[in-house]
Amino acid sequence: MGLFSKIKDGLKRTKEAIAYKLNKLFTGGVLTDEFYDELEETLLTSDIGAETTDQIMDRLKDEIDKNHVRDTATVRDLLKNILVELLEENEKPEYDYPLVIMLSGVNGVGKTTAIGKLAKKFKKMGKSVTIAAADTFRAAAADQLTVWAERAGVRIIKHAEGADPAAVVYDAAQSVRSKKGDVLLVDTAGRLHNKKNLMEELKKISRVVDRELPDATVYNYIVLDATTGQNAISQVDLFNEAIDIDGIVLTKLDGTAKGGVVLAIAGELNVPVVYVGVGEGIDDLEDFDAEDFVAGIMGDE
Repeated sequence: MGLFSKIKDGLKRTKEAIAYKLNKLFTGGVLTDEFYDELEETLLTSDIGAETTDQIMDRLKDEIDKNHVRDTATVRDLLKNILVELLEENEKPEYDYPLVIMLSGVNGVGKTTAIGKLAKKFKKMGKSVTIAAADTFRAAAADQLTVWAERAGVRIIKHAEGADPAAVVYDAAQSVRSKKGDVLLVDTAGRLHNKKNLMEELKKISRVVDRELPDATVYNYIVLDATTGQNAISQVDLFNEAIDIDGIVLTKLDGTAKGGVVLAIAGELNVPVVYVGVGEGIDDLEDFDAEDFVAGIMGDE
C-alpha cells in the first residue's frame, strides 16, 4: 500500500465528516452569502477551530476576489491550495546525525507506541537506534517500551521504577556516544505532581543531552491523540511552557472524525505535524504530507 493510500484510509472517518459536506457545497453553482455561511459552519464543526477557520475564510475570500471567481467548483481548488499552504507554513525539522528526539505528552495519548513505531522507522532507514526509558514514574512504562524496542529490533536503556530520569538519559547518551549511534529516542514522563516539576525534569534532561552529546541535533516532539480534537491544543500550550516544541506526532488519526485538528494546530500553534499514526501496526507511522492530508479529507481519489 502506497503512502497516499495509507493516509487516505487512515482519514476515512475524518473524510466522512468533512468531504461530504464540502462536496455538497461545491456543486451548488454560484456564490452566495449562504454558501459562505455553510462553508464556515462546516470548517467550525470539523475541529478546525474558530481562529483557524477565520484565517481560512479570510484567505479564501481574498483569493476569490483577486481571481474574480464566481462558481463554487473553482472555489474548491482555491480552498485546497489554502489548506496545503497553511499546513506547509511551519517547516518540518531537518535531520542530521547523531539525532536526539525527546518525546513528551500526557498519559494515554499513545506515546509509548509512537516511540516504538518511530524506532522501527529509523531502523528501516539503516540507522542505529537507542531508546531511553526516562518515564520512570508510570508503573510498567519501561516494560511496555521494552516490548516495542524488541519488536523494532533496537536497544533500550532503562532503570528501576522511580529512578532519576536524567540518570537514564545520561546512561543512554553515554551508550550512544561510545557506540557511535545515530538516533536516541527519549521517552519522558507524561505527568508529574505539578507543572513546575514537569518543567524542571524536562530542562534537566535537556541539559544532560546537551552536555553528553554536544554534536547531536536535538528536537522536542509532543505526542497528541487525534481523537481528543481541540483538547490537543491546550496540551501543546502546557508543554511549550516547559520546552520549546519543535514538532508534533499525531496518533490515532485513523480512529477519529476529528482530523481537522491538524489544521487548527498549524493555524494556532505554528508547530509542524511531523508524523501521523494511521493504524495499529508497527509500520503505521507515516511522515506527514500536507497535500496527501488535504486530498484525504476532501475525498480526492
